[in-house]
Order: sequence, then structure tokens, then C-alpha cells
Amino acid sequence: MISNLASVHPDAKVADNAEIGPFTTIYGDVEIGEGTWIGPNVTIMDGARIGKNCKIFPGAVISAIPQDLKFDGENSTAEIGDHTTIRECVTINRGTKDRMTTKVGDHCLLMAYVHIAHDVLVGNHCILANTANIAGHVVIGDWVIIEGVVAVQQFVHIGKHSFIAGGSLVRKNVPPFIKAAREPLTYAGVNTIGLRRRGYADNVISQIEDVYRTLYVHNSNISQAMKVADLELPDFAEKKDILSFIEDSTKGIIRGPV
Repeated sequence: MISNLASVHPDAKVADNAEIGPFTTIYGDVEIGEGTWIGPNVTIMDGARIGKNCKIFPGAVISAIPQDLKFDGENSTAEIGDHTTIRECVTINRGTKDRMTTKVGDHCLLMAYVHIAHDVLVGNHCILANTANIAGHVVIGDWVIIEGVVAVQQFVHIGKHSFIAGGSLVRKNVPPFIKAAREPLTYAGVNTIGLRRRGYADNVISQIEDVYRTLYVHNSNISQAMKVADLELPDFAEKKDILSFIEDSTKGIIRGPV
């Protein structure tokens, strides 16, 4: 159902059972999937691709042009997956020529006043709490939780199943499966509670803890610690994920406990 008080461009592709509230504006180059609810006073601009069964609350602006002076009018997109909730006054900018898209995955929750800048990639099942600000080109893995008033610097990568404490400033990459807190941002242990909630067995969690104990506690040199973890610890999928993430982290990773 589309409210008579909404402004929907005739070229917009809106599923028959989508609901659009009053005073919402939908531009022409927009796709909205089945069962999606868009509340009042929402702005969906050119390039938006919104999946099925999403909920978008008042004041949200989806697919506005990037806040990037290098943007040159390219036909980029902002893509929202299925079953994702976008709360009040969230802003999601579309991509630039770097990736040509900004993406938020399936089953995510973006709480009020979250900002997702251009060319950001957010995985599935992520929660970004109120006023989290994600700068351009950031990559966030699946099942990441970012608490409120967190600022993430451009080009940072945040590994899957990690947890970022509220009020943090994220200037370097955050490896997967961990908690990060304090200032400057520091490794604060493995995200054991989150992993158990998602069905990880205790023995796997214990092995992940062994990897990070080797990387952050027993060795002061991360390169040497990587060799020790690779050669001396048992092989398992999560160890490979951790070591591959760190090897690919040209920006560097957050520091260990002090």
C-alpha cells in the first residue's frame, strides 16, 4: 500500500505488497522488494536497491550522493539486503567509482542516526548501535556488533564475529572473533559470548583463544607470533581466517593488551 501523501516516481520498481508511508519520497531509479515497510518522511534516492521484508523508519535517507569531493556523478548504488531494519535518521550514501556500490547485508539492524558512507560493505547479521559513524571504503564482516557512538576511520576492515565497545575510535583493522575496547582501541579478549550464541562449540572457542594468546600475549612481535601460530597450533578453519585477515591487513591491526 502506498500512501496518497507519498511521492513515488512512476519509474520506481516497488513490489505490490510493499508499504510506503505519507510524506515519503521515492526517486525513479529505485527498487523496493516484497513485504518491505517504509515509514513516513523517508527519502529513497536514485540508486537504491532495497530487499524483501525490510523496515525503514522515519527520517532515513537512502542512496544520497557521496560526501566525497572526488565523486563525479557515476551511476552507483546503495544496496540493502533482505530482512534488514533501518531506524530513525539513518543515512546510507551510494558508492563512488571505487566500488560503485555501498552494501548492507541481510538481517542487519542499523539503529538511529547511524551513518554509512560511500563504498562501505556491511555483512549479514550485523548490529550497528545508535550514532555509529562508518567512513568510506570500510568493510565489516558478518555478525559484527558495533556499539553506540563508535567512529570507524576510512578503509578499515572489521573481521567477522567481532564486537566493538561503545565510544571507540577505530583507526586500524580489527581481527575476527574478538572484543575491542579502550583508548587507543585494544584487543580485549575473544568474543566468547557472541560465539556461543551463534553455536560455536567450546573446544573451537578455546582454540581461537589459543591463537590470540599466541598473537597478543606470548609474543611482542606480530610477525613472529604469526609464524608460531601457523607452525605450532593445530590447523582449523578459524585459525586460517584469523591469520589470513592479519596477512591482508596492510593498514595494520589494533594493538594487544598493555
